[in-house]
Amino acid sequence: MKIVSRSEELLTDSRSRIPQSSSTTILSSCNKLIRFEDISAAAFKIQCGVQKTPCMYSRLSKQYGMDIYLKKEFLQYTGSVKERGVLYLLTSLPQDQQRKGVIVASDSNFSMAVAYHASELRIPVFVIMSTSTSPVRVKMCREYGAMVISYGTTAKDSQIHARRLAQENGYLYLEEEDSAVYLSGLGTVGLEVYEQVPNLDAVIFPAGGHCGLLAGSAATLKYLNPHISIIGVESENFPVLQQSLKAGHPAEDQACNNHHFYGDVSGVCFGSNSLQLTGKLVDKVVAVREEDILISMLRLLEYERATVDAEGAIGLAALVAGKLPELKGKRVAVIICSGNLELHLLQQCIARALTLDNTVCRFSLVISDCPGDMSKLLEILAREEARVLDIKQERTFVTSELFTVEVICTVETRDKIHTAQLRNALLERYPTTTWTQR
Repeated sequence: MKIVSRSEELLTDSRSRIPQSSSTTILSSCNKLIRFEDISAAAFKIQCGVQKTPCMYSRLSKQYGMDIYLKKEFLQYTGSVKERGVLYLLTSLPQDQQRKGVIVASDSNFSMAVAYHASELRIPVFVIMSTSTSPVRVKMCREYGAMVISYGTTAKDSQIHARRLAQENGYLYLEEEDSAVYLSGLGTVGLEVYEQVPNLDAVIFPAGGHCGLLAGSAATLKYLNPHISIIGVESENFPVLQQSLKAGHPAEDQACNNHHFYGDVSGVCFGSNSLQLTGKLVDKVVAVREEDILISMLRLLEYERATVDAEGAIGLAALVAGKLPELKGKRVAVIICSGNLELHLLQQCIARALTLDNTVCRFSLVISDCPGDMSKLLEILAREEARVLDIKQERTFVTSELFTVEVICTVETRDKIHTAQLRNALLERYPTTTWTQR
């Protein structure tokens, strides 16, 4: 079952998903959808349970020609903004239900937040995970204080089992949805950003299927200042929100990707309430490529020492990809909402991003298999200030003339210009050099 509260009725009055031209109309419609008072109440109630995360000026500002402020929600205890909605949801439960307990069935950020905050509130909490769930996620949930049960080979198996246990034992089955309570908790992000950064021109949020953060925060920001531009960013591979807005209802046939890299970015649109708020209050929704997300993750690691996942990096990816040229010279806040990326996946993402950024490149060439020829190659690399990461010699399967060796070399450079200089220097000395295309 889903949580249903009396204030949820506020979300059902809207019928139009098209933003109105009048600021007054927007504000009145906003009040019908979700009240600012609900979000203020949520902020007061959860202030001792979640971090008031910093919204800091970024060194990336100079690179992209605007004042960029990063709202670092990945610093929450469980590494996700979902804690805000979850904590307000749990504290709003009747006391008898809190005594009986709650149950969830997934390995998402939502479930991790439920596991932690339910334990902190002394609410019995059960998390059902499929046998294919990462052992790291299982361990984290248990450390947060939840009773974790492995069941089934798919997420659907786990959900069916969780619902059955909830019915038999009186637990409340929770799944991420868009009640007024949950959206109000998420909307406190917008309240904090408005307080922390004066004179904002725009705020960029992750979008995708689970657009509750975007919807709830848009309600806050448009109430406080209807001139602030609210922008959502989703993946080109899974334009769930754009398709849903175009259809006027949640897109049910949208293909999803279960790869952990995408997380909630590729999830199915989970509710019409968030969709209505988004259509009414959000100014723009853009889509970015996977390559842009990877570069964004790399930039955050380089400039901010921030390790985030795809959902956390996707907002900045819109700036990396040049999708928002109208923000040049403006004051822009970007919500970095999640930092739960498994270590093995992080390693793959950074390696791929370095290649996409042309700072790690590979080439092959054929040289004489004589003393001194390898030294000459290394001298060129040293002169061009390229750092050798890996070098291999192939003698057996070489199709060129006898007594030659194929050298396959991976090097690190400073940037694209440095890479081009190195390539020209190698081609001048070794005309047959083959550059491995990314």
